[in-house]
Amino acid sequence: MIFSDSTCKLCSQVKALFRSMNVSYFSLELDQTEHGLRLKEALYELAMQTSLPLVYVRQNQVGGYDQTLQAHKGGKLKKMLEINGQAEGHSYDYDLIVIGGGSGGLAASKEAAKLGKKVMVLDFVVPTPLGTRWGLGGTCVNVGCIPKKLMHQTALLGQAISDAPKFGWQLEPKVDHSWETMTEAVQNYIGSLNWGYRVALRDNKVTYENAYGEFVGLHRIKATNNKGEVKFYTAERFLIATGERPRYLGINGDKKYCITSDDLFSLHYCPGKTLVVGASYVALECAGFLAGLGLDVTVMVRSILLRGFDQDMANKIGEYMEGHGIKFIKKYVPTKIEQIKEGTPGILKVTAKHTEDSKIIEGEYNTVLLAIGRDSCTRKIGLERIGVKINEKTGKIPVNDEEQTNVPYIYAIGDVLEGKPELTPVAIQAGRLLVRRLYGGSPVKCDYVNVATTVFTPLEYGACGYSEEKAIEKFGADNIEVYHSYYWPLEWTVPSRDNNKCYAKIICHIPNKERVIGFHVLGPNAGEITQGFAAAIKCGMTKEQLDSTIGIHPVCAEVFTSLSVTKRSGGNVLQSGC
Repeated sequence: MIFSDSTCKLCSQVKALFRSMNVSYFSLELDQTEHGLRLKEALYELAMQTSLPLVYVRQNQVGGYDQTLQAHKGGKLKKMLEINGQAEGHSYDYDLIVIGGGSGGLAASKEAAKLGKKVMVLDFVVPTPLGTRWGLGGTCVNVGCIPKKLMHQTALLGQAISDAPKFGWQLEPKVDHSWETMTEAVQNYIGSLNWGYRVALRDNKVTYENAYGEFVGLHRIKATNNKGEVKFYTAERFLIATGERPRYLGINGDKKYCITSDDLFSLHYCPGKTLVVGASYVALECAGFLAGLGLDVTVMVRSILLRGFDQDMANKIGEYMEGHGIKFIKKYVPTKIEQIKEGTPGILKVTAKHTEDSKIIEGEYNTVLLAIGRDSCTRKIGLERIGVKINEKTGKIPVNDEEQTNVPYIYAIGDVLEGKPELTPVAIQAGRLLVRRLYGGSPVKCDYVNVATTVFTPLEYGACGYSEEKAIEKFGADNIEVYHSYYWPLEWTVPSRDNNKCYAKIICHIPNKERVIGFHVLGPNAGEITQGFAAAIKCGMTKEQLDSTIGIHPVCAEVFTSLSVTKRSGGNVLQSGC
């Protein structure tokens, strides 16, 4: 136990000492505590010491900075910890407590239970400012991948209906879409998944509590349910899998009137004319399927599209979306959101400012959807009390290559990790492998390199490996060869739409026998295409091996077996047929 002051350098040094010893501690920052001054005076009188820090080990006073350092150098501190610390054979309530019931947390908990461990999962959804909440399963299942893909499919069906007359289908003069029918069907399916996860936990003998977990001491956590009832539990190890939540703008009216992806998929009314704020994959995916449902959609972009992705591909996505009726307002950010008319939907007035000058614009929309990024759920779970380090700017948790934090008995997986892909399958894989190492004797670690992903924009984008920019930055332009080509899916030829919009690109490392280090595809079913090539890339596929592969005809993926034009050559890559 360290009684501390958050501005005290000696207090920080004492904490660093315990961290270097891999010893967890509870720190009470008296300058940030209610009645802290009175507590400090009482503490000084009790300890007969007039400065901070003040260190206790199992209720035994060690003293201030000098005494703690002296005890450490003389071996006394280590001896006190060995005698009074959490010794071998200590009885805990659980072997493992998982904080967060998303994909990664559930996978890890079930794996640990299968290996004979006593496991608890704590999961609690803090409602959005508009009151939206959901069941067990995390972001992907409830407000992410699953409903997003289903609504993307809804938009694709709309395009298929538009194409159908060219294939001989006789349709009624008008085909309508019901937002309410769609959302009800999507939510019913999600509800079945929520129930399935609870049953799976029960079948695996994992204890589940719908409660908010917060560390209160070493190996000790507080669980608060939605009625405010509090319970305390201890565990030998903890796994943080709390994920992220959408970020707000921090301007007048944002939380009162705007929605995020946390609200959209269960919205009980059609959003109508929509402004999507942001250029993330969430922003473009939502804008894409809303426009595909026939809504008037505008995207407001601060800087570039799909930051972190290949910018050549990102710009092609933007061009395609603009060509299909989605409007873009570039280099503007909202400064104020006002309600003009109540309703479902109502009417909102958005005031926005140019990012490079003083220009102000205003616009009216039925719905404003914020998709400007996500924040890790790590700042309000008591990590500071047990000494777990986070990136103060991002809230991300640094871990070693075994997902272990700076506090030895605390681990983390998923979107909260610093510098790791924020993808559901990554969290699942990391969680299972971590548990197998902890309890099953496995040496296998999660491989975070060459992880495939897909952005479900109207023109889907699949990617694996390096972007063109990152490849050039790492290996140098002279060591990189980029092969590329447009292609025209056969299914699109009869309706005569979107020729030379689908695009394929591979990035090869010349010194390594033109090994494929980047794979990028824009087109229908991009995820299905990318998944197969991802396995080949992990196996070290080269351009020669790709060229020697006989393609399947007529499918989109066969374009990758015949790429011959390099970007360096400037050759023509436009196609006149499939």
